[in-house]
Amino acid sequence: MNDWIAQLRGRFLVFDGPDGCGKTTQFRRFAAWLAEQGCDVVEVREPGGTSIGEQVRSILLDSANTEMTICCEMLLYMASRNQLVEELIAPARRRGAVVLADRFISSTLAYQGTAGGIDRERIMDIGHLVIGEHWPDCTIVFDVDPAVAARRRGGDTDRMEEKGQAFQNQVRAGYLEQVQEDPDRTLLIDAAPDEDTVFAELCSSIEAFVASNAASSG
Repeated sequence: MNDWIAQLRGRFLVFDGPDGCGKTTQFRRFAAWLAEQGCDVVEVREPGGTSIGEQVRSILLDSANTEMTICCEMLLYMASRNQLVEELIAPARRRGAVVLADRFISSTLAYQGTAGGIDRERIMDIGHLVIGEHWPDCTIVFDVDPAVAARRRGGDTDRMEEKGQAFQNQVRAGYLEQVQEDPDRTLLIDAAPDEDTVFAELCSSIEAFVASNAASSG
């Protein structure tokens, strides 16, 4: 096992980005690759990942729920997140597993914050209550042009994807803002190229992140 992979033990990495960016494909590929290297890997997704979380997910993504307010939406995501942290993320980190999440609070900041209009500080205040000490060590944002993302999404959409292109543009801007605000713990990946190229960039970026953290703590 490579040294940088071994140093991922107990770390919490989040894969995030606008719908259609390809993050889930890379998430699954990276998780499988880590397992092949002998890592204990725990994969979680948002919203969902637990019995309670999956019930919340069905409400959040149901296209029939057009009357849901943005505040209600944000709080439901947070509720699912708290259950995920307490039930899966915290125990996995304590035993030294690598935790990989498909979305986390970075999604809330982009979707309900920048695009939805909820004040960032309010989201963070609730986030500190919900997440406690289990904030991500690194958030990986996959960025792609909205037109490319729309083509990748295809015709099947959920309630979040049906909010329109202007909303999706704001979501992308929200993610880019987060990269600028916290470049030490937020990695930006160009998701436009082919899957293999993106995966290579992902691995090299995470390796550089681990090396940088090792140097700063050494």
